Amino acid sequence: MVHVEYRLLLFAACLLAMTTSCEIIDDDLNKHLTQEKDSTSISLNAVADILAAVPLDRIHLLEVHRAVSTSSTNGYDEEYTMKDLFSNPGAGVGEDGTSTKVTEFQSNPLRKLIEKHVRSTASVKSSGSDVPPVGDPDSFLKALTESDVQIYWPYSQEWDEKTMPIITFDPEDGGETNIGYRIICNEDGSRDVETVIVDEKMAQEMPVWVVNRNSDAEFTSLELLRRQDPDWGNGGGNIVVKPSPQSPVKSPDQPLKALILKDFTMKRNFDPWFCGGSEFWIKAGYVKDFTASTEAELRLYNPTITDFLVVVKRSQLGIPQPFNAMLVSDWSDQMTHCAFMITEDDGGTRTEWKCTALVRIASKSYGVEINLPFNKRDDIVWRGQLASKWLDSNSDINSHFGDVDITFEVQEYGR
Repeated sequence: MVHVEYRLLLFAACLLAMTTSCEIIDDDLNKHLTQEKDSTSISLNAVADILAAVPLDRIHLLEVHRAVSTSSTNGYDEEYTMKDLFSNPGAGVGEDGTSTKVTEFQSNPLRKLIEKHVRSTASVKSSGSDVPPVGDPDSFLKALTESDVQIYWPYSQEWDEKTMPIITFDPEDGGETNIGYRIICNEDGSRDVETVIVDEKMAQEMPVWVVNRNSDAEFTSLELLRRQDPDWGNGGGNIVVKPSPQSPVKSPDQPLKALILKDFTMKRNFDPWFCGGSEFWIKAGYVKDFTASTEAELRLYNPTITDFLVVVKRSQLGIPQPFNAMLVSDWSDQMTHCAFMITEDDGGTRTEWKCTALVRIASKSYGVEINLPFNKRDDIVWRGQLASKWLDSNSDINSHFGDVDITFEVQEYGR
C-alpha cells in the first residue's frame, strides 16, 4: 500500500440531518486495503529442514545477510523473501528487480543449493517427522517461489560474518520456543546437524534464521515513500513542508499548518518473536483545504485519508524512532478535529471504523463521516479524535497512545 490521499465512497456531509450522498470519486477500495491471502501448502518446517540440509557456505550467509540488511534499510523487517531469493539473489524487499541486480551472488546463489537438494530428495521423506515429502520438485519449487515464505534474521546487525546460523521456523501457534537446527562444521570438513531449542534470547546472542511468512513486502514503506516524494523529508531530519498548489488563499499573510508525526516509540512487541517485528498502520482522516462558509458549501468537500506503514523491529523496542512523517499537509483553521487510528497489522477480512472529523462553519460544528479501513485480526493500538487545540498545546511533546508513544509537531509555514 502506498501513501495515498483518497476520497472515500460515502460522505455524510454532517451529523445534523444532512443525508445527501456525494459523487463517488474512487470506488476501488481493494487497492487501498490488505488482501487476505490464501493459505499455502508450503510447510515452514520443510523449508527450514531444507536450509539445514544444504551445504551452506559463507557466500550464502553473505547473500542472506545482504538481503535482510537491505530490507531493513528500505524500512521493512530483516527479511529475505523466496521471491527475491529465486529471482534476484541477495536482493532485499523494496529493491526494483528490473534495475537492481546483485551480481556478486549470481554465480553460486542459495537457490541453486535448494533446487539441487529438492530434486535429489524429492521422493524421500524429510528428516522431520511432521514434514511431508516434497513430491514433484518442479511443482514444489514453483509453489515455494510464489509463496509468502521468507527467511527472517532478527538482530542480524550483530552477525560476525562467519558464524553459521541456527535454522528454525515459526511454529504458527503463538509460542515463544521451537526446535532449531544447529549446523556444526567439523575439522575434517564434514558437518553435523544438532537439534536445539530456540528462543528469542538465543537469537539475540547468535545468528538465527527463522523461516516464516511475509506480511509487509507488498506494501510501500515510509522510507520508500520519502524517496518518492521529497515533501516527506528525511527520517531524523527536518521535514520539507510545502503548501499544496490547490491550497486556497484567504490572505497572503495567513499561515498554513501541517501536522507532523515526529517520532514513534513502540512500548511492547505485538507478535511472537518468530513472526518478526511489528507493522503499524498510521491513518489520519480529515477534510483537506476546508474553507466552506455555508452548509451548502460543506457538501462540496470529501474527506481525505493519509495512511502509511511503519515497521518497528524488535531491537527497536522502547527506543524512539524518528519518522518526521506528514499526516496533514494543510490544516485549515476551520477544522477542529481529525480522526486518527493506529493498528498493528495481523491480517484478516476487511472492515472499517466509522469515525468523524469536525469542522466549524459560522461558529457551529459539523461532523464529517470518515471510514478508516483495517483488518479484523489487527490489533487496534489507538483510535479517536485529535483536537486542533490539543495538538497546538502538545506540539513537540511526547504523548502516550495505548502501547506506543508519539510526538506530534504542528508546523506553520507561509503561503
